[in-house]
Amino acid sequence: MGLLEKTIQRIQAPDAAAYEAAKDRLRNQARPAGSLGILEDVGARLAGIFGKIDVRLEKKIVITCAGDHGICAEGVSLFPQEVTPQMVYNFVGGGASVSVLARHAGAEVRVADLGVNWDFAPDLPIYHKKVRKGTGNFAVEPAMTRDEAVRSIEAGIEIVDELTAEGPVHLIGTGDMGIGNTTPSTAIIAAYSGIPVPELTGRGTGIDDDGLRKKIAAIEKGLALHRPDPKDPLGVLEKVGGLEIGGLAGLVIGAAAHGIPAVCDGLIATAGALIACELAPAARPYLFASHNSVEAGHRYMLDHLGLRPLLHLEFRLGEGTGAALAMELIDAATRILAEIKTFAEVGIGDAQ
Repeated sequence: MGLLEKTIQRIQAPDAAAYEAAKDRLRNQARPAGSLGILEDVGARLAGIFGKIDVRLEKKIVITCAGDHGICAEGVSLFPQEVTPQMVYNFVGGGASVSVLARHAGAEVRVADLGVNWDFAPDLPIYHKKVRKGTGNFAVEPAMTRDEAVRSIEAGIEIVDELTAEGPVHLIGTGDMGIGNTTPSTAIIAAYSGIPVPELTGRGTGIDDDGLRKKIAAIEKGLALHRPDPKDPLGVLEKVGGLEIGGLAGLVIGAAAHGIPAVCDGLIATAGALIACELAPAARPYLFASHNSVEAGHRYMLDHLGLRPLLHLEFRLGEGTGAALAMELIDAATRILAEIKTFAEVGIGDAQ
């Protein structure tokens, strides 16, 4: 049995009694029942995950997985692949968008190379988990082999194992970097939803109408060629996915196995989460959605997963930026649950 199978078997259901106790406390707080909306559910779910009412998210980490994509040969992106390694260096240097927003949220950013078409120095402070230098062009060949798909997911699991070996981790955010990666992400939700590709496809980095037509055509060609079976999530990843998407799936599975909540970012991170939950449905209770991006397919991914996003900010950046911002709201949900007093605690009877 491989690491992936062993890790899936380790996932335990959250504490139902703690969840119900949290729901009861929220219902009886000194305010109108349900008045804090989605944050009430977030707080209760966290209570179930950690098995207590007073949850403290002291160690928060955003992990940005990077990889390149052969599908770029079809003209699906505004930027060249050389941007991917340049952005990895920017993450390491702390100058990227996610770096700024994570600092604001009190979170650390770490970067993982799953498949960047570049040779990073071994001493660069990133997770060196390269499976191969970029995927194949899935419009003409599978994105990767099945073994590579498994290795990419297991790389994400290894990252969580290594993180937790350093000390307690209380919240993991998942983010991405990879020129062209909205294309495989759109192909994944197309495979699962059956919705026509034009309805799911967005402009990614800002492609024009001609670029959008090329992107739609490339996805349709790949889906027709490979016919990915949604009942075989590894096969979907293998045929039309991305190496960083596999890594993102592994982060979700690994987090769940360690009892750590994971908050996913936009389209690409949610594609990874979708693969994770198809492989390991038991990971779903540990997953939170940060935002609903302007990428057309993202809403359908969230619907497929049954997730309600915390934010609607018209983001289309990735990197983990939405996850970093959502961490502040998730933190707030823990304080709502633990610190708002109940009617009984303030001496008001039968208020509800």
